[in-house]
Amino acid sequence: MGFLSDLKARVAGDPKPDHVADAGKMIEPVADKAMPRVTPQKRLITAAQLAEAYQCPRARADLWADWLNEAMILWGITERLDVACFLAQVGHESGRLKYAKEIWGNTRAQRKYEGRKDLGNTRPGDGKRFMGHGPIQITGRANHRKATVWIRKVVPTAPDFEVNPDLLTLPRWGSLAAGAFWAWNNLSALGKLGAITKTTRVVNGGYNGLADRKAIFQRLLKVL
Repeated sequence: MGFLSDLKARVAGDPKPDHVADAGKMIEPVADKAMPRVTPQKRLITAAQLAEAYQCPRARADLWADWLNEAMILWGITERLDVACFLAQVGHESGRLKYAKEIWGNTRAQRKYEGRKDLGNTRPGDGKRFMGHGPIQITGRANHRKATVWIRKVVPTAPDFEVNPDLLTLPRWGSLAAGAFWAWNNLSALGKLGAITKTTRVVNGGYNGLADRKAIFQRLLKVL
């Protein structure tokens, strides 16, 4: 049964992501003290290493480290280059884990979310309701629904993120959503090659912030 059967429960000045740079302040994640917390038997990265690579406060790394480890193991993101690519993308998109949700600034880019059928935003208000959530910025009704389906493959009791998208701001669900995104886009095939530029294209839809993503990637390689 491996990792899934052996988990033991226990209670539980950064740059903004490019694609929301004009959206104003972002919502920071908070710890969900009521959520049972897991301690992976194997840690792919420690909180201290994460803080060093992200150049972020240790307290922030502590909030996310166990959950990111859980997500990487559950989704098979375990090879060194793949781990570095994944965490580099998560680090940049979340502003070093500082931002877990877009705040609606009614910008032109945000207004374009409304009615976008490619995002599954077919109901009035979907654009705002399904703004970016989680450290990799899951956006759109369809992707929140997809995150639910995929996360339930590894955590069957996971909630419905289409019904309550804000749950993806919690570190466990946000981390699992990032891992699910990596999985459904088969990004480990690129991550194992250290293809930070190609994974950026998939995550960002372009190459915004590529230099920063590469810098985080290189720091991760030094600590992993």
